[in-house]
Amino acid sequence: MNELVTITDKAKLRIEQIMQKENYDPSYFVRVSVESGGCSGLSYKLSFDNEEKKGDQFCEDKGIKICLDIKSYLYLAGTELDYSDGLTGKGFEFHNPNASRTCACGESFSV
Repeated sequence: MNELVTITDKAKLRIEQIMQKENYDPSYFVRVSVESGGCSGLSYKLSFDNEEKKGDQFCEDKGIKICLDIKSYLYLAGTELDYSDGLTGKGFEFHNPNASRTCACGESFSV
């Protein structure tokens, strides 16, 4: 598996916490995708899934299995998924080298 998307230790810990809380078994993986919308034109989506779809691309980092659909792969290759908590924490954050512009909230981008 190639490292299409990497995750930080904080993101790994938070993903494991969510999977345990929701009682997801080991067949589940993190699905990261891009949708039209948001202030900059494209927005990130993160969910948990256990069904592979045609064209899905898989990678694994720090023991977490990550899936991208083929359209999202083009936008997200090389992206790092982070997690920020605390008083000013925004939750999951995407550090995307392909984004030419991001909005202030960090939830949407353009290329």
